[in-house]
Amino acid sequence: MDRPSPSLSQFVLKVHSRCDLACDHCYVYEHADQSWRGRPKALPEQVLARTADRIAEHAAAHQLPAVHVVLHGGEPLLAGPGLLRRAAKELSRALSGVSALDLRIHTNGVLLSERFLDLFLEYDIKVGVSLDGDKASNDRHRRYADGRTSHPQVLRAVELLNRPAYRPLFAGLLCTIDVLNDPVDVYDALVALDPPRLDFLLPHATWDTPPHRPGPSATPYADWLDAVYRRWDAGGRAVPVRIFDSVLRTLRGESSLTESLGLAPADLVVIETDGTYEQADSLKAAYDGAPATGMDVFTHSLDDVVAHPGMRARHLGVEQLSEDCRSCPVVNSCGGGLYAHRYRTGGGFDNPSVFCPDLMEFIVTVRDREPAAGPAVPLADLDLLAEGFGDAETVGRLVAAQLETDRELVAAVVDRIPSGDELADHAWELLVDLDAKEPEAFDAVIAHPYTRSWGLSVLQGSAPSAASCGLAELAAAAAMHARRGDTVRVPVRAGLLRLPGLGSLALAGHQGTAEVTADAQEFTVRAGSRTLRIGWDEGVDGLNPYWNPVRLVQLPGWTVALEDTDPLRDSHQWPVSERLTEGEAKIWAEDLAEAWSLIGGELPRYAPGVATGLRSITPLKAPDGSDVSAASRKAFGAVGAARPAAPGLLALLIVHEFQHVKLGAVLDRLDLYDTAERRTFYAPWRPDPRPLPGLLQGTYAHVAVTDFWRTRRHASQGRDFEAAEAHFTRWRGQTAAAVEVLAGSGALTPLGERFVARMGDTVRQWLQEPVSAAAQARAELSAQEHRKSWIQANSRTE
Repeated sequence: MDRPSPSLSQFVLKVHSRCDLACDHCYVYEHADQSWRGRPKALPEQVLARTADRIAEHAAAHQLPAVHVVLHGGEPLLAGPGLLRRAAKELSRALSGVSALDLRIHTNGVLLSERFLDLFLEYDIKVGVSLDGDKASNDRHRRYADGRTSHPQVLRAVELLNRPAYRPLFAGLLCTIDVLNDPVDVYDALVALDPPRLDFLLPHATWDTPPHRPGPSATPYADWLDAVYRRWDAGGRAVPVRIFDSVLRTLRGESSLTESLGLAPADLVVIETDGTYEQADSLKAAYDGAPATGMDVFTHSLDDVVAHPGMRARHLGVEQLSEDCRSCPVVNSCGGGLYAHRYRTGGGFDNPSVFCPDLMEFIVTVRDREPAAGPAVPLADLDLLAEGFGDAETVGRLVAAQLETDRELVAAVVDRIPSGDELADHAWELLVDLDAKEPEAFDAVIAHPYTRSWGLSVLQGSAPSAASCGLAELAAAAAMHARRGDTVRVPVRAGLLRLPGLGSLALAGHQGTAEVTADAQEFTVRAGSRTLRIGWDEGVDGLNPYWNPVRLVQLPGWTVALEDTDPLRDSHQWPVSERLTEGEAKIWAEDLAEAWSLIGGELPRYAPGVATGLRSITPLKAPDGSDVSAASRKAFGAVGAARPAAPGLLALLIVHEFQHVKLGAVLDRLDLYDTAERRTFYAPWRPDPRPLPGLLQGTYAHVAVTDFWRTRRHASQGRDFEAAEAHFTRWRGQTAAAVEVLAGSGALTPLGERFVARMGDTVRQWLQEPVSAAAQARAELSAQEHRKSWIQANSRTE
């Protein structure tokens, strides 16, 4: 199969090429490349319009679910509100119906004002601010040209961003490391400002202009980062730190969150104010003209840019690294460091990073210190999730924590299996070997949502045979992922061979065990006198009458399994559907495609989390034909649903149930309420009182329900508008009332109070949105009648 052509999804758009500060470590003005001098100060309208069209053209050609655009400079606020508004409008216009737009701005903050922030609210433009710590640390580099400090103005900008109205726009703080600054003082000063996330950047340097290394240490930057890391860890990791999270992710085999670490291909391009395409800005530190491509938005497409040798080199992973890097034990985490930092005259970029000793030392230190258990949920992640959403990074950390939980669960099951169980011993030996040599194959099976259902049933006292049988099934499925020729004996239960996450094989009449062998071409099953050879291309219905593979629905930016094969999938309150026919599966896939398009277009703040954390949808049977759905704490990453009549309702079921999935993962890590609480509470949408966990789960899910009808209202007309407005008005009132019940329960922990308060902030914003008098009156009447009937019903019960 041909490898898909590379694409670009991140764009840095220079809206102004000058700056109001004179930071002496700036890569734009203070390093080798001085091309800024010949460029327009402000982005011309014709360049803006053409850029927006080029991005949309590329997104459509590559079916990108989302594109990320950063308005940059120089100092982008110098462009003024008018130009920034035009940029937001042009990009929104071009990408409407094509891809979701994640629009951000990175600023030094000194000009930030309510006028700018009101504009950013209108277009949902997230704001990142550069700040190097406390006043003394920041003043070392970030000053005006006349030497004046910029620190008070930046603090004022952060104060504005922390106001409740503007807090959703706050993307985080970025700090450039200077080893002469005290690391703990810098970290404490930044954390005191309550940012949603932090990032620490190594100063730009090359082998020609190496970084400052004062004192006797050979690795001062590793020492500096380690001091911050220890402070961060001791404080409960109160805020996500991008460089730390990237090291932890890459050590687990996951992707990095920054281009300066890891082996992920570069997918970023810069558009300058004159319309020229450039590679990453950091290359300006290497030599004059280093980022240039010789292309511009008027005569070249973004596919032309991808084909540029400098861009292509950065899509080759480990192959594009120097020989020293390729043989390094931490190459998967380091990735050779930032591309610009490898430059040396005469050798180009075919060198390790000039920070190589520091990167090696810091990554090894973190690897050796990090406990086996996953990190607790950082407060910034908790806040973002509590608001009702959760981006890909945040949900990715939940996924990683759940994987660690499932690993521990499997180990606990193994401890329950009596010694001498030959079947289990062989399966466990193979799983341990695969974990060491083929970790992706191991993790893919352990992360299957219904692995947890099996593990918990064993620990809760199911038949002893279930433990060794399930372990053998996991080993066989992992061997199939690895495809290296391993053979596994697997019990056949009720005529069915279960291969978790992959499918099931019908072996009617066979008792005992079957042998499963998987290599690069096919997998073979030997059951008694019967031998079945199934090629990997026979994963299509009808090509083999015995093999029922899990069907994967592959959508732009999201691949989800239609899980109708696993006997353990029956972990919801509704009965599961039987194996779907080919026609039924096709309709499901079509409806999922429409639902995903709606989520990406109208609910873009939910889409990245769903794509990251939702692996399986289990078709259910609705006894009365109603729209039913469910999620289970025993099956992270899966939701069950009966296919509703309209794809729009399927989108609603997905975001609604995925709220339960996210909150369940949070509750696995944190106590949000007193677990000894036995009282029940009023729920505005139910006739019966609810226990506190049920009310919390329901309220959180209905944040998404409210938002669904809110966005449907904006996208509808006529009767559809009236219906959506009625739903939105009713659900926002009910959800707000439930938040008040939770807040007044007296049973929340401090973290639970924080979580509920953030939910309340989201719903209160929606309460300010104007609706028709008729819709408001109907919602209020419905709430009054519900409350009255609830009181009457429950007073009779008491």
